[in-house]
Amino acid sequence: MDLTVAITGATSGIGRAVAEAFVDEGAFVAVSGRDGDAVDRTVSELNDTGGEDDADAADDAGTAWGARVDVRDEFDLERFFESVARESGPVDVVFANAAVFHGGPGESPTTALSYADYDDTMRTNARGVFATITEAVPHLADDARILVPSGSVAHESKPGMGAYAVSKAAAEAVARGFAADLDATVGVVDPGLVATDLTGMERARDPESVAPLFVWAATAAPADALNGQRVGLREWKQATR
Repeated sequence: MDLTVAITGATSGIGRAVAEAFVDEGAFVAVSGRDGDAVDRTVSELNDTGGEDDADAADDAGTAWGARVDVRDEFDLERFFESVARESGPVDVVFANAAVFHGGPGESPTTALSYADYDDTMRTNARGVFATITEAVPHLADDARILVPSGSVAHESKPGMGAYAVSKAAAEAVARGFAADLDATVGVVDPGLVATDLTGMERARDPESVAPLFVWAATAAPADALNGQRVGLREWKQATR
């Protein structure tokens, strides 16, 4: 898979699993995160082929590269995409994954939010998606795809989800706005409830199990079904039967 893939929030959870899936498919994967040490560890782990017994897999594997990026800072993102383009050429896939959740699922009622937590959540999860896509645009390949992760929290009322739910709904709206105005394909990917640091572990899928959904959305999903739309496990399973 000769692709250049850029992922924000790639050091844990879904971002980390999707990065590994793309490296396994042979892509050049640019990973980023707010913690520079975590970025370095992630790149090292993704580039570790495991020794001589995995020689065939190593020959087929892609390459990971990384940089510290805070998506609240558009200048970080500008430098990131400029560097990715220098390292590997135009960007084929952007996964605007970085997000925060102050508090925790069911523990952050909207009525108890501080302005500081609300502002930081929106700046990271919604404005961060806007900034990620905006700074990626000058470096996109002609047939690029941009993925924004979401879930039921964005379109269902659930108690205690606070600013996180609001921000995810806003991120979906940002994706649809860009889908209307960009030549690139921009879509929302809904993996359902996934066990990450943000969601907790109860009754949730592991990130590795949903990573193929994102690879499919980035490479094989019909563009007209993805652009400005939401695709999820049902569409993926129907397409890959």
